[in-house]
Amino acid sequence: MRQHVNPLSRFFQQPLPLPPPAELFAVPGQPLHLDIGCARGRFLLALAAREPQRNHLGVEIRRALVSAAEADRQRQQLTNLHVLFCNANVSLEGWLAELPAGLLDLVSIQFPDPWFKKKHHKRRVLQPALLLAIAAALAPGKRLFVQSDVLAVIEPMLAVIEASGCFTADHPAAGA
Repeated sequence: MRQHVNPLSRFFQQPLPLPPPAELFAVPGQPLHLDIGCARGRFLLALAAREPQRNHLGVEIRRALVSAAEADRQRQQLTNLHVLFCNANVSLEGWLAELPAGLLDLVSIQFPDPWFKKKHHKRRVLQPALLLAIAAALAPGKRLFVQSDVLAVIEPMLAVIEASGCFTADHPAAGA
């Protein structure tokens, strides 16, 4: 399977209508955790089983990984988890704006594709417009959780977050 896809290619630039929570979850009013770039969803599968009082939505740009995650979800009969195919920077802004106020409880971006070359940095998942949409959808006091094992990825992510003025760090950055 291809490790990376170009989120700027024409194929991924069409916004996809994401279903409302009522179409995704057995109890749509539960607090919602959004995991952006969930890959095969193993983290979400474990978390959804452990946290039935919260709904979990994973979004992923690689369709084969979404299919595998959804098959696992169905096998485990988890009604508080769903994984959807989309380009986060194209489809999530509108979807986040339509969420009922106060529903979004947590957003996580974990180990995103690094896109090391400078000319490819525009392909990184955490872009300013998406960050502002996340900030607008999260109620005050709710969390954005980001992590990476690549310093050259996490430092720019933290810089974008800090520059937005929308979030305050509750833990110091690695190496600080």
